Amino acid sequence: MRRRDALTALGALAVAGCANGALPRASGSPARTPSPSLDTLAQAGGRRFGTAIASTPGRTSAGSIQNPRYTDIVLGECGLVVPENEMKWQATRPDPATYDFARLDQIVAWAQTEGLEVRGHTLLWHRPQWFPDWLNSYDFGARPASEAERLVTEHIRTVTRRYKGVISSYDVVNEAIDHDRNAPIETSLSRAMGSPEAVLDLAFHTAREELPQGQLVYNDYMSWEPAHRKHCADVLRLLEGFRKRGTPVDALGIQSHIEMFSLDPATGVGPVAEREWRAFLDEVVDMGYRLLVTEFDVKDKALPGNIALRDAKVAEFSQRYFDLMLEYGEHLDDILAWGMVDGFNWLQYFGPSKRDDGLEVRGAPYGSDYSPKPLRDAIAASLAG
Repeated sequence: MRRRDALTALGALAVAGCANGALPRASGSPARTPSPSLDTLAQAGGRRFGTAIASTPGRTSAGSIQNPRYTDIVLGECGLVVPENEMKWQATRPDPATYDFARLDQIVAWAQTEGLEVRGHTLLWHRPQWFPDWLNSYDFGARPASEAERLVTEHIRTVTRRYKGVISSYDVVNEAIDHDRNAPIETSLSRAMGSPEAVLDLAFHTAREELPQGQLVYNDYMSWEPAHRKHCADVLRLLEGFRKRGTPVDALGIQSHIEMFSLDPATGVGPVAEREWRAFLDEVVDMGYRLLVTEFDVKDKALPGNIALRDAKVAEFSQRYFDLMLEYGEHLDDILAWGMVDGFNWLQYFGPSKRDDGLEVRGAPYGSDYSPKPLRDAIAASLAG
């Protein structure tokens, strides 16, 4: 049984030495989540519904375990959580010789207290701008390939061993495509090891050694908009390469930050390349990969400001998306939102997604008043269908 009282959960964390600066309960009534929950509906189809969550409050966090009104929603709707930033190298590796798991441990301890499962994100975000500064300028010495291999394998072993028996599904590699070259991106690690593919393959092989029965995921941001066609082709080439080289990748994580940066005059929602998207998904599953929706939310930039109209269009667009994705039900595993409440969603602060009129982006299932929106009902309808 989950303990629904978030203050009790925070007290348990404090006893365990994991809580740090817990906030008092926010003013207002606890969130009332609809029934059945999104996770209950997802479980009926053999999958789970979850969300990103943060260890501490912050303007770009997807909500925090120290915000009781937010955790009421998470506990009411989700069976699964994923750390938004706390597992990334920037958070866990302050320097080459040190690990810092304090914030990640808070999330894992809280999830275990509440009976929630945890996904891992991410063991390697293979992009220089998301490396810690020390890794971009690291001196790999006289044997650079060996030293780079040591850094990657040691990191992945340390993380997976720490959470063995708790986390079994990992985004092993996140966003490894160079958009200008349309090929895997170069980093300090890839230059030391000779190629990006060498780094990515090593990451997956190391994860498989540590998690023989785990789910190893390549995670990327493509979706069904026409602007994503080129990126989808790049991802397909990467996945084909994994298969040819025998790289142990089990699934493709489709982030699904679906966007309406322009509108289709015929529908009043974003234009989609549905035929091309289905062809992409067909190729992925034909190669033997499973699918996950790992980071769902909606970029509503082109919609009018009127909240009722905007919420209705976001819900319509999202239900179409989930109806299509759930057609791949026998290949589709867990579905996660990248935050449950608008006010904490990263899109509020991500420049390209911010609205020109300055209004709040309404791309999460719950509003900033912690009330369910039509988007929540649309997801539920797709899962129930």
